[in-house]
Amino acid sequence: MRVHELAKELGIASKDLLLKLKERHIEAKNHMASLDEDVVKLFLEEKAAARGQSPVRLSLKEKRGPEKKERASVAKKIDAPQSAVAPVLAEKKEEKVTEAKEAEQQAVPAKVLKPLEVIVPITIKDLAIKLQVKSSDLIKYLIIKFKLFANINQSLSEDIVQEILKEYGFEFISPPSLEEVSVKSREKIPEGKLSARSPIVTFMGHVDHGKTSLLDAIRRTKVVESEHGGITQHIGAYEVKVPRGSITFLDTPGHEAFTAMRARGATVTDIVVLVVAADDGVMPQTIEALDHAKAAGVPIIVAMNKIDKPQADLDKLKRQLNELGLIPEDWGGKTITVGVSAKTGAGIDTLLDMILLEAEMLELKSPFDKEARGVVVEAKLSKGRGPVATVLIQTGTLKLGDLVIAGYQSGKIRAMTNDRKQPVQQAGPSQPVEITGLSGVPQAGEKFYVVTDEKKAREIIEKKQEEQRRQRLEPGSKRTHLHLEDLYKQIKEGGVRELNIILKADVQGSLEAIEDSLQKIGTSEVKITVMHKGVGLINTSDVVLATASDAIIIGFHVEPDDMSRQMAQKEGIDIRTYRVIYEIVNDMKAALEGMLAPKIKRVFMGRAEVRKVFNLSRSGIVAGSIVKKGKILRSSTVVLVRNGEPVYEGKIAALKRFKDDVREVGEGFECGISLAGFDDVKEGDFIDAFELEQIARKL
Repeated sequence: MRVHELAKELGIASKDLLLKLKERHIEAKNHMASLDEDVVKLFLEEKAAARGQSPVRLSLKEKRGPEKKERASVAKKIDAPQSAVAPVLAEKKEEKVTEAKEAEQQAVPAKVLKPLEVIVPITIKDLAIKLQVKSSDLIKYLIIKFKLFANINQSLSEDIVQEILKEYGFEFISPPSLEEVSVKSREKIPEGKLSARSPIVTFMGHVDHGKTSLLDAIRRTKVVESEHGGITQHIGAYEVKVPRGSITFLDTPGHEAFTAMRARGATVTDIVVLVVAADDGVMPQTIEALDHAKAAGVPIIVAMNKIDKPQADLDKLKRQLNELGLIPEDWGGKTITVGVSAKTGAGIDTLLDMILLEAEMLELKSPFDKEARGVVVEAKLSKGRGPVATVLIQTGTLKLGDLVIAGYQSGKIRAMTNDRKQPVQQAGPSQPVEITGLSGVPQAGEKFYVVTDEKKAREIIEKKQEEQRRQRLEPGSKRTHLHLEDLYKQIKEGGVRELNIILKADVQGSLEAIEDSLQKIGTSEVKITVMHKGVGLINTSDVVLATASDAIIIGFHVEPDDMSRQMAQKEGIDIRTYRVIYEIVNDMKAALEGMLAPKIKRVFMGRAEVRKVFNLSRSGIVAGSIVKKGKILRSSTVVLVRNGEPVYEGKIAALKRFKDDVREVGEGFECGISLAGFDDVKEGDFIDAFELEQIARKL
């Protein structure tokens, strides 16, 4: 019996049963896991005992004797697991202690930077005023550090501003936009105020595999027949009510639209249903759709359509799914597969039950008592009604008359209808509605939200339009994606540890050879992930996926078509084409080596002995020292050693010969040394100077 079936039998939620199984150390990974007959019997007997009934008798194939022994062994495993589990717990505890010690050792006192909000680009004059320094000082710093000769009215980019702020002890903070300030619904909501919401489901798959037919079949059998003539023209998203709850379906025109919405930051879908025809099996677009769904990181349910056809071969289809990493649950995997027929309606109820079961495990919750926020699914210009937008609410409740901002458009909602064209006064999370009253047609995938102040709404729209104009004029200001050359820089900033790749080749054999070569390059620290691979030209679908997943596109003996080349240029996507396999491998290897954190080697420079300690009013504590060995550099990292033990490690604040600041002091000469942030220096201490050398690591 599966976990969800036993949960239904016991009258409890699947997640509660999973917790009970975990407490008793019975392994069950999810609600689709199978349970032994003995475990099922044990729970049913407990339920019967709790109600004061006679124990439930199950038909067993085994004889009474072996059954008793087996049940006793299961009970023994359940009641006394300590001996088996104790070593594992001890090992985990030991691991945690070791991790904590390592974290303590790695913690090094860092320079505390004060946060400072700066709107970029900013002129040198304005930045000098913010930092309360002279403009001439900033210009000098730019000449020395960046070899940049500038005047006070020159604008500075974000990278340069960050470096300048660090130099002056500040951390760059990008100020929140008017949009962010105005949206109160972005505040963290206490757990108590969240309520369960319906799952949002997208159907994806190969063309002609029956996505639309399946959606129409669900709609025809499950939606109240209030429309005349059966199915009306639906609005891109609709809600289906079933006895156990409701489901919102997104009718997108394919995986490209699904990923385009994700590229704009609109992560709408909770579950993807991959529709595969049982007679055709897995096709190229099926693999493409699967890669897009995997990149989104959402649960995937496979609907095996057209089971009514005589050519349908479910076993062959399951083998193909298994090869793609979608191991069906009846083969011991985690992927839910359901056989359906859009023509006869077979299996549709099971599919809906599985969707709701998956949604139950996801524990989908949203606040209802907030201003609404969500996503524009599609929009058009209607002759009689003006701009019309289909929106899907994610949090809060949308009401008639609300002031809405959607992308670069705004307006008060004049009319609101549901997916059955019925007028509604309000709509909650996971509900799709069609609204009118916007100033223009927003883009699909744009976020929308409600604001209470009309003046504030106008300010936000003006600001956004100004930003849009600036982006058109300044090509450098658009969002930049990952490029091979930037990998090392991003790693230094604590970014990427994974290189996402979309691979296209002229033939299947080359594709597999390249993928095998690339998989051998990575290490435990850095790795290459092939998001999608395929045979044929680089197309717009590849660019859309690269935009959403921050990936690099590699073409072997193939080129991008004109449309995808223009789109990649606009989005800042790195497309690289090659003719020789080893060139791909060498480039990727060089990029990954740049991602590896370099080894730090200490090179001993010199040692000074502290002869006398001076407490000066201006300079603070100064160690009067003599250099015993090597030389002491102003830029050195130093360690203060007392009685053979290191007491302090840090930088030199000042290095002087008599009254002059110097860069270095040689062996046998006297000097004054001030340590940064450390005053407890005593006579007889030694100051060891080191240079830190970074050694590039190789794979």
